[in-house]
Amino acid sequence: MSAESDLKGLFEAAGTPSGQRIDTGLVIRRSSRRRRVQQLVIGGATTLAVAGIGVASVAGLRAIIPSASTMSTGSSTSDSGSTDSGLRGPDVAKGSEPGITRAPAEKLNLCGGELARVAPNAAGLVLTANFPTAPAASEAIEGTVTLTNTGSTHVRGTTAAAPAITLSKDGVTLWHSNGPMIAMAAVVDLAPGASMTYQATLVPVVCGVEDDSAASFRSALPHVAPGVYQVSAAIDLVSEGDTVTNDLVTGPLAPIVLN
Repeated sequence: MSAESDLKGLFEAAGTPSGQRIDTGLVIRRSSRRRRVQQLVIGGATTLAVAGIGVASVAGLRAIIPSASTMSTGSSTSDSGSTDSGLRGPDVAKGSEPGITRAPAEKLNLCGGELARVAPNAAGLVLTANFPTAPAASEAIEGTVTLTNTGSTHVRGTTAAAPAITLSKDGVTLWHSNGPMIAMAAVVDLAPGASMTYQATLVPVVCGVEDDSAASFRSALPHVAPGVYQVSAAIDLVSEGDTVTNDLVTGPLAPIVLN
C-alpha cells in the first residue's frame, strides 16, 4: 500500500462524514505504529538473509575442507601385520583410495585389542622393527625401525620423526606408542631397493582400555612377564608426486625376547 493511500485511510478513520474536525494526533499515532510494523518486517527479512548467508558459508567450508581423519591408505602386513584404524582388529581399508577414513598410525592398535590386519603399502614400502633382548622390567627399550622400498618406483615424501610401535602377544596389543609426538618430520627419498632407519622406543608394560581414552597412559603400568613377544611398527607417509597422498606403512611382526 502506498504512503498516500495509507494517509487517506488514516484521515478517513479519524474524521467523520459530516466534516467534523479531524483528530490529527490520532492520525500521527496510527501512522507511526504502521511505520514501525513495516520496519520490523524489513528488519526480520534482513536478519534471515544474513543468517542464510552464514549457513551457506558453513556448508561450503565443510564441503571443501576434508575431515582431519579422512585420508587415503596404502598399508602393509596381513595376518602378521600390526595396525588398525581405532577399531579392534578389523581389516584396514586396502589400497590408496582417496576419502577412506582411518586413524593415524599411533592409534591403529588399541590397548587390549586384536592387532589390525593391514594391506601391503601400494608403493611397496615396508617397516621392519629390530629390538634387542632386554629385561622385562626395563623402563624403556631402544631399538630401530627400517623403512625399505621394495617397490619399483622412487618414493619421496615426509613422515613423523619416529614410527609408532606396538608390543603384542598372541595377536593382542599390550602397549603402543602414546603421548605427545615430536614435532619434527623425516624426509623420505628412497629409490627402489633403498632403505632408511628410524630410532624407536618401546615400554614393556600392559596398558588398558582406559589409557586410550586419556591424553597419556597412566604411570606405573604393570610390566609384562618374561617371555617372547612381538613388535611391529607403523608410520604415516605424506608422499610427493602427481597426487599428494597420506599413506599408511607397516611391516611384519618381529620377535623380542624379554627376560
